[in-house]
Amino acid sequence: MSEHILAFIGGGNMARSLIGGLVARGVAPETLRVAEPVAALREALSNDFGVGARESAPEAADGAGTWVLAVKPQVMRAVCESLAPLAQASRPLVVSIAAGITTGQIEAWLGGGQAVVRTMPNTPALLGAGATGLYANANVDAGQRERADSLMRAAGLTAWIPDEALMDAVTAVSGSGPAYVFLLAEAMQAAGEAQGLAPDTARTLVLQTILGAARMLSESGETAATLRQRVTSPGGTTQAAIESFEANGLRRLVDEAIAAATRRGRELAQGG
Repeated sequence: MSEHILAFIGGGNMARSLIGGLVARGVAPETLRVAEPVAALREALSNDFGVGARESAPEAADGAGTWVLAVKPQVMRAVCESLAPLAQASRPLVVSIAAGITTGQIEAWLGGGQAVVRTMPNTPALLGAGATGLYANANVDAGQRERADSLMRAAGLTAWIPDEALMDAVTAVSGSGPAYVFLLAEAMQAAGEAQGLAPDTARTLVLQTILGAARMLSESGETAATLRQRVTSPGGTTQAAIESFEANGLRRLVDEAIAAATRRGRELAQGG
């Protein structure tokens, strides 16, 4: 087994984004393998990135030191059980990007005693701008932890979570979070149009405003509260809007939404 060979089990969009990020960072394509049952997807992965594409999971995983489980949650058990004999023989680092599947479930399905890192990336990872929460079980050593972190950094920023129970909160905040921003953009554009702006003008202004505000948050080093206060002049237009948001319970709505998403994550993890 080679620690330098990385096998993706599943060749969907998130796997493609990680593979693309790794290759762009100089990882040799010949050290990457993908298991993908759909022939057209296998061919595209091989042609686009130069990686070795296999039809079955055991073919791709055999001899690889790191396995990335990138299949749908509903087929995870069957895939893991098909890999269990190989996992017991080779003891790879197993990295899962499947929502709602615990490290305990993956370890059990692979036969026990496995080093498993559970991750929760979000859709901006497809652009290399993702945010990923990671949790490592007790079998993961320091070197494997760094290997998993390096892998997920190919898709954006990473944050380690000390308690797996908090992964549901990660899902609620960043995993589902892009949809909240899309909803805000949708509402802002509609409101701009209601005030008389042309749809294309409203869209342009909203998108660039969100992009610019995100860059200021990321690059200024200031807190969100500080930046908000800095652009809110007393008695001005921004203050009028902020007061309306506060009076209508924006903070309460966000808190309730994150709590609802966290609860639903727990329910899904329990098969609900």
